[in-house]
Amino acid sequence: MKPLISIVTPFFNEEESIPSYFSQLEEVLQKVGDISWEFIAVDDGSSDKTFDLLKQIAGHKKNLKVIKLSRNFGKDIALTAGLDCASGDAVIPMDADLQDSPYILPEMIAKWREGYKIVLAERVSRNDPWFKRITASLFYKVAAKIMDRALPQNVGDFRLIDKVAVNDIRKLRERTRFTRGILSWVGYSTVTVKYDRSPRKKGKTKYNYLSLMNYALDGIFSFSTFPIRAITYCGLLLSAFSFIYGLVIIFDRIFSNQAVPGYASIMSVILFIGGINFIFIGIIGEYVGRVFKEVKLRPLYLIEKVIEKAE
Repeated sequence: MKPLISIVTPFFNEEESIPSYFSQLEEVLQKVGDISWEFIAVDDGSSDKTFDLLKQIAGHKKNLKVIKLSRNFGKDIALTAGLDCASGDAVIPMDADLQDSPYILPEMIAKWREGYKIVLAERVSRNDPWFKRITASLFYKVAAKIMDRALPQNVGDFRLIDKVAVNDIRKLRERTRFTRGILSWVGYSTVTVKYDRSPRKKGKTKYNYLSLMNYALDGIFSFSTFPIRAITYCGLLLSAFSFIYGLVIIFDRIFSNQAVPGYASIMSVILFIGGINFIFIGIIGEYVGRVFKEVKLRPLYLIEKVIEKAE
């Protein structure tokens, strides 16, 4: 029996990308022999014609399963829904905008057949603005230092995952999803293939710099307790500084017999410590907020409809 490969793709307002997505994938996959294919398309609460187009394609495409979520849950949750519904011997998550090049799929599958459980797709080059490239590089360097498990450099969600690892990923049900961290956390034998990331050809990106920053913070707070530990270190450092400064004031008062002029310096110290306290409270609040989300035990997503053939 031919092995089955599931390609999982979240769609959110991607009506312009859908035709080229399927045509380019079919062009590539026809060249890969001895493989059966399954497409899992997750509509993440799109407000355009994305679902209607996917539904139309599913009417004449037997190996396409369309999952419509009840609302927009975010890309990571939509990807989780796709992984939950995939039945392949291996699963390949990829984006709808085709910046994840389908042309390296045969190479990824060849590595999988060699026995690797995880095949990473590393971006050798990326057509992003310079600021995004710099901040992305900085994030990966920081993540490598403070996260429980280092993230592969220049690797997104695009990778091949054996069903053994997929089954383990399904067990990880945290509500704040940082998929790149989750996919890396499970481990297993891993190999990397490299590709040049293409620019988006259709539609617009759904991420701005603020959302990317929030996503990076989600990754750090989900996979590291370093920020909490840093609060302890800063507290010890400030305490030591305050103690030394206090000794200086006492020494000056005793031996110079001068009143210590202090309004400006005292106010500066008070404002500085006050600002630091607000930052510390915010960091603690991030962890408390995540605990609050977890203890409610709400489902990660709600499925409104599943379409596998024309109704």
